[in-house]
Amino acid sequence: MNTERAIVIGGGIAGLLAAKVLSNFYIEVVVVDRDHFSEEPESRSGTPQAFQPHRLTPRCSLILNRFFPGLMNELIKKGAYSTRGKTTHLLSPYGKMTSVEQSHNASYSRTLFEWVIRQYIQDIQNVRLLGLNEVIHLQASEDRSKVTGIIVRERVSGERKQYTMTADLIVDTSGQFSKTVQWLSELGYEVPQSERLKISLGYSTRRYRIPDGRKEELDAIRLEGDPLKITHGAAFSIIENDIAEMVLWNLNGQYPSNDPALFEQGIRHLGCPLLNEVLDGLEPIGLPRSFRVSELSRQHFEQMQQWPTGLLVMGDAFCQLDPVYGQGMTLAAMEAEILETSLRHHLIHLQPSFEIEVHKKMQNCIEVAWWLNAVSDLRWKGVEYVGSKPIQGLQFAQNYLEHVLQVSTEQTNYEIFGLYWLVNSLFLSPSELFNVEMVTALLAAGGSGEAKQRLDHWVKESDQPLEERLEHLLPSFKGATFATIDQLMSS
Repeated sequence: MNTERAIVIGGGIAGLLAAKVLSNFYIEVVVVDRDHFSEEPESRSGTPQAFQPHRLTPRCSLILNRFFPGLMNELIKKGAYSTRGKTTHLLSPYGKMTSVEQSHNASYSRTLFEWVIRQYIQDIQNVRLLGLNEVIHLQASEDRSKVTGIIVRERVSGERKQYTMTADLIVDTSGQFSKTVQWLSELGYEVPQSERLKISLGYSTRRYRIPDGRKEELDAIRLEGDPLKITHGAAFSIIENDIAEMVLWNLNGQYPSNDPALFEQGIRHLGCPLLNEVLDGLEPIGLPRSFRVSELSRQHFEQMQQWPTGLLVMGDAFCQLDPVYGQGMTLAAMEAEILETSLRHHLIHLQPSFEIEVHKKMQNCIEVAWWLNAVSDLRWKGVEYVGSKPIQGLQFAQNYLEHVLQVSTEQTNYEIFGLYWLVNSLFLSPSELFNVEMVTALLAAGGSGEAKQRLDHWVKESDQPLEERLEHLLPSFKGATFATIDQLMSS
């Protein structure tokens, strides 16, 4: 295993995490991005979603706190809002639950978060950030079995000069702008068809300045959208430097407006007093900004019979998730851990199929997130799934998760609600919720919703033991890695 140089294509969150891991194995790590790396927190054109809300899940926090010790303290020092002891109101069609942040956490903008992570990376001596340089091709060996470097076009001078940079390993983390599929095809590789979720998701976010004396009384609020009524979802929170943000979102082309008057009207039409009250006295900063996601995609590089050595893919370049659920950075962090473990093992036991094995391990974790995304998003009329195989256990999972949300909310069962949330945030395996004991207990817990009626009918239509039915109906997720409740309690 040669460890002279590793190159990361893309300087977003996934790219910075990859660079952190690679810095422990390679003499030199170069992060190449078409955008300029500013010395201050500034949005980049390569992250058009940066103005929209970004949050860490508990799983992501566990990983990042290990990679970057003192991360939360550094974020708060730079202006992020400490959320320890703060209340969040979680509203759904079934009522309201409240949670109080127990861990050392913070809320912030994507711009601030990425900038702070980048400061950690810049302090690593063998990592070089190369901005204003665009990767336009891969360089390969004569037989095209190995990727040996990249061809770069610099974006500083008017001449747009091109040059080649060689490397022992290249990791593509360039997200939605990734050209890996195109590059592989040009090298003669047959790339499997991707899975897609056509969601036509729209966000609109507006920021507000908080006047003196108001900040301590403001709670975070999250309102779930209603797939049946096709109503907007919404969220309010403080981010940093006495600034708060309000976001509205919807699927299937039901986009929230970025017109100020219509945006505020959209909030009022949700009929949520908490949302209306929280904006009272806040000063709008600029206009609402929109962001659109036409579809999500999941690549299947792990299925390829042939794959060039020296090339890996991570982050949104591998699988793009629905940003509503906040799983994107979590999955990138999980992939970074897989990369770290795989490289450590590869140094001791060289694997001829190293890249394929890494992609298989990453795909095991992607499968969980993708399945949860599909189960949730396909509840919305007009959302379409395109793939070679149907989503396993789709209708059962939709009815079951809806019943879990209804029962836990209406009966104020925080234990079940917490389990529901930890599964959906990739902290715990779905098997913690989808097992015989839990299914039996939750069906016996009462409830009179339509989801409960459909579940009861499903149980009665077969004499096959419930354990066998669940085993055959749902994905096993056996290859994925998860955290533990003990890790949550110690965070």
